[in-house]
Amino acid sequence: MLFLRKLFLKAVKLNNWVLFWASVSFIFFSTYVIHYLEPETFPTPFIALWWVMTTVTTVGYGDYSPLTIEGRIFAIFLYLIGIGLIGLVIGKVVDFFSEFRRKREEGRMTYKGEGHIVIIGWSPKAKYAVQEIVESNINIDIVIIDQLDKAPLLLERVHYVKGQATQNETLEKANVLKAKAVLIFADDTIKDDELTDGKTLLIASSIEQFGAHVHTTVEIMNEHHIKNFQHIKVDDFLMSHETISHLAVRSATSKGITKIFSQLISRRYGDDLFQIKAKPEWKTYREAFDDLLKEGATLISDQTNLNINRRLDESIAADSVLYIICDKETYDRISAS
Repeated sequence: MLFLRKLFLKAVKLNNWVLFWASVSFIFFSTYVIHYLEPETFPTPFIALWWVMTTVTTVGYGDYSPLTIEGRIFAIFLYLIGIGLIGLVIGKVVDFFSEFRRKREEGRMTYKGEGHIVIIGWSPKAKYAVQEIVESNINIDIVIIDQLDKAPLLLERVHYVKGQATQNETLEKANVLKAKAVLIFADDTIKDDELTDGKTLLIASSIEQFGAHVHTTVEIMNEHHIKNFQHIKVDDFLMSHETISHLAVRSATSKGITKIFSQLISRRYGDDLFQIKAKPEWKTYREAFDDLLKEGATLISDQTNLNINRRLDESIAADSVLYIICDKETYDRISAS
C-alpha cells in the first residue's frame, strides 16, 4: 500500500497531458492484455475495452468477467492501479473546469473573440448598456474592463478582464484591436468633473495609441472638456448631465416626447434607429426615401445631416451612411435584399 501511495503522489505531480496520455495508454494496454489472456471470454477488442472501462470507472455491469486465474490476477491489478489512475484523471478534469471558472470570475482570462464590444468602467450605466445589448438579441459578445475583484456579471456572452484600461497588457487581454467598438463610461466614484474627464481622457489616449482604428465612444461630464480630446480619435461623445437636462426640459414643454426618445435609443421595444448602406440603384435621396417607405421604413438622415426632406433631389454620395426608423423585422428584410 505504501508503494501505491508513493506511486499516486508522483502521478499527481505529473503534467496533465502526460497523465492523460498515460491513462489512455494504460486503458488500451489493459484491453490488449485481457483480450490476449482470455480470447474466449473477450472475443473482440471492443468487448475487452468495454470490460476495462466498466472496471476502472467502478461501474461493473457484470456482463463480462474473467474466468481464468491469469485473467483474475490481472483484474486485481486493474482494480488497484486502474481505478486510482482514472479517478486521478477525473479529479484533474474537475480541477481544470473549477480553475477555468475561477479565472473567468477573477478576470484573469484572455478574450480571443472578434467583433465584440468593450465596456470600460463598471457602473449602473454600464449595467444598463449590457442589459440593452443582451435583451435586444444582438448576437455580439461583451468584454468588461475594470479593477473589481470579481466579475460584475457572469453570462454566456459577457466576459470580464481585470486590470487598468491604460495598460496595453489589459487591452490585449480584452482583444481591443479586434473589437467592434469601445465604450468608456465616466468613473462615478470621482466627484470632480475635471478629474473624472481627466481619467477618461487618459484611457481614451491609451486606446488611441493601442488601436486607432477602433470605434470609440466616450462619456464626458463637461461639454467644455471636448476640446481636450481633439488630439485623439474619439468617434462619439456622450454628455450624461446635458442629455438628462435636455430631456427634462423637452418633457416639461412637450408631454410624452421622452417616450419617443426612449424608444429610439433602445432596441428592446417598438421601432428603432438603424444604419444602412445606400443601394447602387439609388441615385437620389428621393429614390431611397420612396423605396424605403414602401418597405415600411422612414429615411431620416445621411450621417449627421437630418435635412433629408429638403435635399430629396440631391445625389447620394458614394460614402453616404443612411439612417432609417423602422422595426427589427423591416430592417432585416431591407438588409437582406
